[in-house]
Amino acid sequence: MFFKLKLCRQECLTTKSKTCSTKMNTFDCLKKELCTIMKLVLFPAVDDERLARIQNAAQPMIVINASNIEQARHEIEDTDAFFGKLTPDLLARSQRLRWVQSPTASLEHFLFPELIEHPCLLSNMRGLFSDVVADHVMGFVLCFARNLHIYLRQQQTGKWSPVGDQSYAADFSKGPGTVLPTDRTHQHLSDCTLGVVGVGQIGAEVLRRAAAFGMTLKGVDPKVRNIPGILGDVGPLEKLPDLLQESDYVVIAAPQTPETTKLFRRPLLRMMKQTGILINVGRGAIVDLFDLTEALRAGEIGGAALDVCDPEPLPSNDPLWTMPNVIVTPHVAAASPRIAERHLETLLENIRRFVRGEPPLTLVDKQLWY
Repeated sequence: MFFKLKLCRQECLTTKSKTCSTKMNTFDCLKKELCTIMKLVLFPAVDDERLARIQNAAQPMIVINASNIEQARHEIEDTDAFFGKLTPDLLARSQRLRWVQSPTASLEHFLFPELIEHPCLLSNMRGLFSDVVADHVMGFVLCFARNLHIYLRQQQTGKWSPVGDQSYAADFSKGPGTVLPTDRTHQHLSDCTLGVVGVGQIGAEVLRRAAAFGMTLKGVDPKVRNIPGILGDVGPLEKLPDLLQESDYVVIAAPQTPETTKLFRRPLLRMMKQTGILINVGRGAIVDLFDLTEALRAGEIGGAALDVCDPEPLPSNDPLWTMPNVIVTPHVAAASPRIAERHLETLLENIRRFVRGEPPLTLVDKQLWY
C-alpha cells in the first residue's frame, strides 16, 4: 500500500491543475498515475537489443537511453526511475526520482551518503550468481581435500609424489589393511565441517552443495535463521567464533559493509582450526591480506582460497602467489554464460513491477548496504 501511494503524482498532466491527495484510495491513486507520463533513464546507454526488451517491459513508461553524461543530467531532472551508474551529481539534479536499479549485486561502490538518505527505493542484482559461485567454492574445497592444487603444480615438472608419503605406490597384491600417511592427507569430505559467513543466496547455495557431499554444516548471518531442508540453525554473528573453531572450511559469502570491512584480521584468523581453510568469494576488503599472509606464514591456519582480494588485481609480487597452500583465482567465481540473460530478466521484472506499483524483487536496505 505504501509503495502504491508513493506512485501518486503532485501534478496530473491531463488536468494541469488538480493536486493528488495522499488520502485518496489506492485505486484512485493508481488511476491518476496512468494519466502521468512516467520516465525511466538508462545511463550508460545499453545496446539496441536490450533497449527493445526494456522498452517493451516499461510500457507505457518513456525510456531514455542516455548516450552521454550531458543527456543524463538533463533527463534525470524529471525521471521516475533510473538504471545504471548513479552519481551524486545526477541524484542532486533529480526532482521526482523514486526507484534506482543498480547494475551490480554489490553496493559498496554504488552507495554514497546522499543516496542512502534519499527516499527513493534501491534494488540490486543479487541472486544471479548463487549457483555458479557455489560451484567455484566447492571446486576450492575439492582441491584442498584431495590436494589437487599440489598435484597440478607437480604435473608441470613431471613429478609423481603422493602427498603424505612420497615413496607410496599402490600395492594391488593385498587390500588396504592399514591407514597410511597418504590416506591421512586426503580428506573424506563427509568427515569435514563447512561453515558459511553470510548465509544469503550465495551462502545458502554453498551449503546446499556441501550437504550433497555429506559435510557437517554451519552458518552465521545477521538475519537468516534457517535454510529449509538444509540447515535448521543459522546462528547470529555472535556465534562466529564457534563457527571458526569448528569448521574445516570457512567460506566468506558476505557483502562488504561498514561492519564486514577488515572483519577477518589476525585475532579472528587465530580462532580457526590450525588445519582450517579460509575461502573468500564475498568481497576482498573483508579479509586483511597482510594479516592473512602472516597467519599462513606462522602456520596458524592450513590454507586459503581467494577469488577476491583487496587490492585487485593482486600485485604480481605479493607473497600469496607463491605459497603452496594458497589458491588465487582472478575474481571469476561469478563467470558464466548464463549471467547476462539472468541480469536482463531481473531488470525487466523489476521494471514491470515498478510500472504495476509493486516493490522490486531485489529491494535492498540502503542503511545496511544489502
